[in-house]
Amino acid sequence: MPEPLPLRVGRRVRALRTERGMSLSALAAVAGIGKGSLSELEAGTRNPTLATLYAIAGPLRVPLAALLDDTIGAEVSGDGMDTRLLDVRHHDTGTVETYLLVLAPGATRRSPAHAPGATEHLVVTRGAFGAGPEDHVTTAGPGDRLDFAADRPHRYTAGPAGSEAVLVIRTPVGGPP
Repeated sequence: MPEPLPLRVGRRVRALRTERGMSLSALAAVAGIGKGSLSELEAGTRNPTLATLYAIAGPLRVPLAALLDDTIGAEVSGDGMDTRLLDVRHHDTGTVETYLLVLAPGATRRSPAHAPGATEHLVVTRGAFGAGPEDHVTTAGPGDRLDFAADRPHRYTAGPAGSEAVLVIRTPVGGPP
């Protein structure tokens, strides 16, 4: 039986934090989350949310999939969005992650900036979907594709009936400063 996601995520966060020589307090402070919450996450006793994982991914200089231990099928939720990792590929030029996104009716999910040069490519499969940098959100319907720079804060907004999309995130080698 596979190890539960909270345990895998906790082990991975702890390993990455240790590799980077960061204390629990330092990572919690720079990620803007409570030290107790981070401790519970690392212990595998707290369910990871999208907001928490993205807050940690930046300071650790890794894509979201790295925190999910590159586990295909891993699911994480938050702010009305359910996300499932469909595929992850590591190349000498960077990482390509593919996710299924499902947004609840009318939900809005804000995402912090990813690594410099990161891009997102979203193909809408159901409903109306708004996505893009905060100052340039574009709406699309089934079969439409949205491409945008993800190295600045951006958001996803569902239509009144909810939305689904496939998201590809391309992160170049390197990572957030």
